[in-house]
Amino acid sequence: MAPRLRGVKDPSDERAQVLPADIPASGPVASVRGLSRNFGNRTVLSGLDLDIAQGEFIALIGRSGSGKSTLLRALAGLDREVTGEISTSGPVSVAFQEPRLVPWKKVLANVALGLRVADPQADARTALDEVGLTERADAWPGTLSGGEAQRASLARALVREPRLMLLDEPFSALDALTRISMHRLVVNLWIQHRPAVLLVTHDVDEALALADRVLVLGNGRIAHSAPITVPRPRDRDHPDLVALRLRLLTELGVPAGDTD
Repeated sequence: MAPRLRGVKDPSDERAQVLPADIPASGPVASVRGLSRNFGNRTVLSGLDLDIAQGEFIALIGRSGSGKSTLLRALAGLDREVTGEISTSGPVSVAFQEPRLVPWKKVLANVALGLRVADPQADARTALDEVGLTERADAWPGTLSGGEAQRASLARALVREPRLMLLDEPFSALDALTRISMHRLVVNLWIQHRPAVLLVTHDVDEALALADRVLVLGNGRIAHSAPITVPRPRDRDHPDLVALRLRLLTELGVPAGDTD
C-alpha cells in the first residue's frame, strides 16, 4: 500500500515544502505511523512510529545504512516508495549535506528561488542577514567557502518559515571550527524562529550539543529515545551528558573500550 502523505508537494522538487495538512494546531508538527521502506530484499524501515512536537529539536543517530536519511526524505515527501502514514502540519524545508545551490544563480537568487511571496528578494535578504551572509548576496555559489555555502542553504530553508526543518548531516563536510560556529548559528536561528528540527547526524557529540531529544534508529524502528535537559550552551563534560553519551554509544553497538 502506498503511503498516505498528507500535504506533500511534488517529490521531484528537492526544495519541496510540505503544505498545511490536517494535524490540529495543538498536535505534533509531524506524525509517522507504520512507516516501512524496502530496497529490493533489504528492509530499511519497518513499521516505524514517530511524533515530532512543535518547536522540538530532535537529533536522529544510527549506524550507516540504518535508514536515517530515508526517514528524512520520507518526511520531506521525496520518497514515494515508503508505505505507512505520514502527516505534517505547515511548511517543511530541507537542508542537505551538500548545499545544492544552483551554480548559475547568485546567492540571493538561490535563497529566493521558488518563493511565492510579494517580494521574494526582500525576504531572501532578511534570511541572508540572519545567517551572516549579507555581503555575499551577489556572490556566485562557486566562490563561497564550505561554511558560507551551508549558511546559504540554511537561509534558503529558513526563508520559507518552516514549521519543520529537516537537516541531513549538513555539517559533516566542514572543519571542526566551522562546525562549532554552525552549531551556534543553528541553535540561535532555532531559538528565534522555533521550528521543529530533525537533524540527521553520525556524530553523537553533535547530537548531545544541539538536541532536546536524541533518537537511535535501529532495525528499522526507533530503538531508543533519550531526552536532554542540560541547559544550552552545553559542556560536553557535564556528568549527565557523559552518561548519556555512553548510553547512546552502547545503543549503537560501540564497545565500552572504543568510547574515548
